[in-house]
Amino acid sequence: MTTSTVSFPGLGILPFELNRVALSLGSVKIYWYGVIICLGIVLGFAVAYLRMRKIGVTGDDLADIALICVPSAIVGARLYYVLAELESYSSLYEMIAIWNGGLAIYGGVIGGVIAFTLVCRYKKKPLLKMYDCAAPGLILGQIIGRWGNFFNAEAYGISESYDFFGKTTDITAFSESNPLRMTIDGMTVHPTFLYESLWNLVGFVMMNIFFGKKAFDGEVLLWYLTWYGLGRCLIEGLRGDSLYIGSIRVSQLIAFICFSAGLLAIIVLRIKTYNERKKENGNNN
Repeated sequence: MTTSTVSFPGLGILPFELNRVALSLGSVKIYWYGVIICLGIVLGFAVAYLRMRKIGVTGDDLADIALICVPSAIVGARLYYVLAELESYSSLYEMIAIWNGGLAIYGGVIGGVIAFTLVCRYKKKPLLKMYDCAAPGLILGQIIGRWGNFFNAEAYGISESYDFFGKTTDITAFSESNPLRMTIDGMTVHPTFLYESLWNLVGFVMMNIFFGKKAFDGEVLLWYLTWYGLGRCLIEGLRGDSLYIGSIRVSQLIAFICFSAGLLAIIVLRIKTYNERKKENGNNN
């Protein structure tokens, strides 16, 4: 089944049919999910390049980075998902069959960042500056990419309860009055793809507004980790399809670690930078 009936009653959007297939060429189907993910990748790299070219990155450099990072991100996204659901797979073929679904954004980010780091090192690019240039493009790609979940009618939040590190709270009353509530085939759900997309949009805007005010190289990357980590940690508690370790949602735990580590690093490094500049100014006087 490639269609779902969707509505946003709180926004006055009546039920309409949502088709996962963007285009059919004979027996070959091109899905909206793939189209949107590709769009997110292209625009994300384009935005990153606008920053990178100011520090000497050429179009050829960007092509090399993309050719290594994109496949690495896909492998990372699949590997993360498979490791979290290992008991569900009985063969190597099932593990690599990404066309059957099963990609995790955290694995994609980890795989992409490792590849990005290695390529930048090989090309002798200033790594922390490159991270800062790439971070706004990364979060833009996530803003766009989450709409692939919308077209797939997946990754939504359950309306009955909210979970925060194993502590469950009944949120039925809130779900029924939530203006952003969504229905899929008559079932009321939380459009977590929309929550995350909007949260990341705010982060993207702030990154670009304050980019020139960063106190040290690498700070924009830390902004990304902190902002995205906080949002994902909170939103993940709504999801009905989370990956678990015991009773803990894996992505919620990783998001909390990213938020905490990112915030701590920003505070410590800003204090360090401030003291160094104060000492330097004192010596100059």
